[in-house]
Amino acid sequence: MAQSVPPGDIQTQPNTKIVFNAPYDDKHTYHIKVINSSARRIGYGIKTTNMKRLGVDPPCGVLDPKEAVLLAVSCDAFAYGQEDTNNDRITIEWTNTPDGAAKQFRREWFQGDGMVRRKNLPIEYNP
Repeated sequence: MAQSVPPGDIQTQPNTKIVFNAPYDDKHTYHIKVINSSARRIGYGIKTTNMKRLGVDPPCGVLDPKEAVLLAVSCDAFAYGQEDTNNDRITIEWTNTPDGAAKQFRREWFQGDGMVRRKNLPIEYNP
């Protein structure tokens, strides 16, 4: 059963953080690549700490072994220096999909007792 095996690794490009550059009076979109470097199919979901300012498309999906997806991370216009951006980040959560499951994302995979892994990508704002 897939749930008893911990999910393998993913890789992200960029690997450690996302940087948005000023000016912030317009929407910015930055692309990140998520690669399933494990030998099992995974389901992934993306969370952000500031849903008003940050968006991710697509916010969830399924990746076969060695498959990659390009995610568009967008930052809406905001008043830089007047809003708290210290803890902004996106979190990628992933888990193995159940054996025999269709290649369609299901939120239930994250709600059972299977192991879910997380990777945080902090967001840096360049003035």
